[in-house]
Amino acid sequence: MSKEKRNIATKLETESKYLTNILDQDDVKDFKKLIPELQDTWHKKQMFRTETEMRFSVLSDNKYPTKAAKYWQSVREQNTHFENLVHLSFDARKNEVEIKKLQRDIKKEFDDNQFNKQDVNDHQAESYKLQLQHRANTITAGTSQAEVFNIVGQVDTLNRVMASGELNKPKEKKQLKK
Repeated sequence: MSKEKRNIATKLETESKYLTNILDQDDVKDFKKLIPELQDTWHKKQMFRTETEMRFSVLSDNKYPTKAAKYWQSVREQNTHFENLVHLSFDARKNEVEIKKLQRDIKKEFDDNQFNKQDVNDHQAESYKLQLQHRANTITAGTSQAEVFNIVGQVDTLNRVMASGELNKPKEKKQLKK
């Protein structure tokens, strides 16, 4: 694994914006103070068995009492580690290809050049109107009054602002004070 991939401080900086979604600011600060300790742990972590573990556990005398038995168990262990490495390598390459395909194709699937791709607000009224119509169609006698009130209120409000042109009015640009 490259040093860049193992550098958790760099990774933490790029991921810290997500930490604030699950931790409050004080917890994020406390977590960041742990970076040196976490880096130390990351570098020290044990990926494979130690020689001690190998000799007393994997190649124990009661299970593998002869040198030949220990040898053949070592062959099996080595092969298992190698096969796992090969499988992980294929998995990693397969995942890279899948990620590239998704990045390339998932948006293209929905892009029919019939909508504004620069302003997300441009399509939302129509999209929400359809969504709310679907929700309104699912109202039953068992739907809570609060949910019905919410759906009907949103439908009425959206219809009003669409009909009035309120959403189409040009927005005033605010001048920044220098």
